[in-house]
Amino acid sequence: MTQLKTLIAAMMLGGAMLTSPLEAADPAPPANAAALKASSEIARTQVLLDRAEAHLRAQGDQAMASFSRAGEFVDGELYVYVIDTQGNFLASGGSSTTLIGRNVNELTDSDGRHFIREILDAAKVKPSGRIEYRWNNPIRGGNEPKIATYRKVGERVLVVGYYAPNASFELAKSLVWRAVHELKISGEAAFARLGSLNGGFVQDDLYVFVIGIEDGIVHVHGGQPRQVGRKAADIVDVNGKRFLVEMIELARKKGEGEVRYTFRNPLTLKNENKRSYIVRVGDYVVGAGAYDNAAR
Repeated sequence: MTQLKTLIAAMMLGGAMLTSPLEAADPAPPANAAALKASSEIARTQVLLDRAEAHLRAQGDQAMASFSRAGEFVDGELYVYVIDTQGNFLASGGSSTTLIGRNVNELTDSDGRHFIREILDAAKVKPSGRIEYRWNNPIRGGNEPKIATYRKVGERVLVVGYYAPNASFELAKSLVWRAVHELKISGEAAFARLGSLNGGFVQDDLYVFVIGIEDGIVHVHGGQPRQVGRKAADIVDVNGKRFLVEMIELARKKGEGEVRYTFRNPLTLKNENKRSYIVRVGDYVVGAGAYDNAAR
C-alpha cells in the first residue's frame, strides 16, 4: 500500500418514535446482531450527514474548520470528510486531516477501483447516494466491502464511510425505519419527501415506497414516480406474482416482514431476485428492497 493509501485507510474507517396522526403500535426493530449493527451505523451516518449539510449551508466554507476537529461531526469511528467536485480533500474529522489540501482523484480501493472518482461521478447525477467498494479492514485483517455515503452541497461533497455486512439489504431496512419515523411524525405530508430525489430516501437503486392497505394504491415510489396512483393488484413481477398485494397481506397479519420476488434491475437490465422489507404504519405499508444478485 502506498503512503497515500496508508493515510487514507484511517479516513475510511470511518430514538424513540413520536406520536403522529397515523396510529399504529411500533413494530419490533431488526432482531439479529448484524442487522442491529448495520442499521445503527446507517442511522448514525445519516444523522452526521444531516448535521453537516445544515452546518455547511449556514456557514459556507467556514464550516471546514468545524469538520476538521473532534466534536459534533464525529460519532465514534464515524466522521465527516469533505472533498470538492475536483477531488481536492478539504476537511476531515479523523486522522486523515493530513490529506487536507491534496487531490485524491487517483486513490484506488483494494481492487484498483477509483472510488473517489466514482463518488464524484455519482454526485453529478444524484445529490445523495452511496458507493460500495473494497478496503482493508485493519481490525479484522482483510479486504471487506465498505460503503461511502455521500451528499452533494453546492460544489462540496460530504462523505461518511463505514464497513457494513450485508450492506444492501440492511441499507434498505434502514431506509424503511427512517421512513416509518418520518411518516409517524408528519403523516401524509411526508409523502413528498419520501419520494423526492432530495429527500434522503432515494439512494442509487434503493428507494422507499408506500402502499395504502385499505385502498390498495401506491402513494409513494421513489424509484418510479409514474407508479404513484396505480393499484397494487395491477403490478406483478416477471413471473406474474402480485408481490405488492402479498406485502399488504403480510402487513395486515404481522405488521412487518420480508417479501421476495423477481424484478427487472434498472442498473443491470436483467431480471433478478429482489428482497423487500416492509413495515405497517397505520393504514400504510412502508417498504424498500434490494436486489440479491446485483453487482455492488
